[in-house]
Amino acid sequence: MTAPDPDGLLAEQLLRLTRRVHRIQKRHLERRELGITPAQSRLLRTLAHYGSPPRMADLAERLEVVPRAVTTLVDGLEANGKVRRVPDLANRRVIRIELTVDGRAALGELRAARRSAAEEILAPLGGEQREVLGELLHTLIDGTVAARCGETSE
Repeated sequence: MTAPDPDGLLAEQLLRLTRRVHRIQKRHLERRELGITPAQSRLLRTLAHYGSPPRMADLAERLEVVPRAVTTLVDGLEANGKVRRVPDLANRRVIRIELTVDGRAALGELRAARRSAAEEILAPLGGEQREVLGELLHTLIDGTVAARCGETSE
């Protein structure tokens, strides 16, 4: 009989949780009938972080996808009135992408859907458990290695 693999179990649990989060977020998005896919949602959220309208190449780099994928997402969002292409004033060959009023409203709805999904996922946890989970997730997201018990960081 082989010994259990705790890291393998953790990896599987993380993957299952990630799939559950995506499924629940998708369901909450569909309930709001925004007509926005999860990938379009990600593009809108990314777009909102820019101080001025970015180029499609900037979006592709930030989203870590090929430029063609951004073009497809922008096409869909533009058709729904969530974003618009605008010429760069300094270089006519460059096209920038900006949020429309409808796009900003959709972002508010997306944030509400994400909060609802998070509440659903976190419902079984008490306040203290949520704090511990938050600290653990912060460590995992930052990628920092926590000092083990008894080790010193000299």
